[in-house]
Amino acid sequence: MKYIEESKFDVVFTDPLTPCGQIIALNFSIPTVFFLRGVPCAIDIQAAHAPDPPSYVPRLFSQNTDHMTFSQRVKNFLISLSETFTCSVAFSGFESLASDFLQKPMTMTQLLSHGSVWLKRLDFVFDYPMPIMPNMIFIGGINCGQRKPLSQPSLSLGEWIPPAYHHPSPSARFRGLCEDE
Repeated sequence: MKYIEESKFDVVFTDPLTPCGQIIALNFSIPTVFFLRGVPCAIDIQAAHAPDPPSYVPRLFSQNTDHMTFSQRVKNFLISLSETFTCSVAFSGFESLASDFLQKPMTMTQLLSHGSVWLKRLDFVFDYPMPIMPNMIFIGGINCGQRKPLSQPSLSLGEWIPPAYHHPSPSARFRGLCEDE
């Protein structure tokens, strides 16, 4: 701890799932950058103060989309209620650690609410849509390996596309696509 205090770090780069880095950052008043895929129970969303209505934002593992029927919305709401209980049990050890170390009562949401930037390893296009705050940045694909660039086609684009797709309007192109099947 003495080394951390003397080093005068500018930022703590940590994963919020195990918030030990955040506890240290709060103790030394150092800004935090979170690097995560997601935190169970949407604690990351709650901590960042982003809107998270269970009637509109699908819960993880619910297999719902952003277009839900009434029964799916009820199911989503019930999942969000169960998450509250489950996560209070799962994160109670970290909450007591943070409370003891920082000498004040802390919940997991309060602990993570001090995060400065949230680098989320999600892709807004492929993952379910949700409201986000300005300090939440999607960096989906960051873990993908570098691939070789695509080779340049030797044919011109007009020769490469089959004649069925050479229709002038988008609806005619769509009809051309359907006719090929």
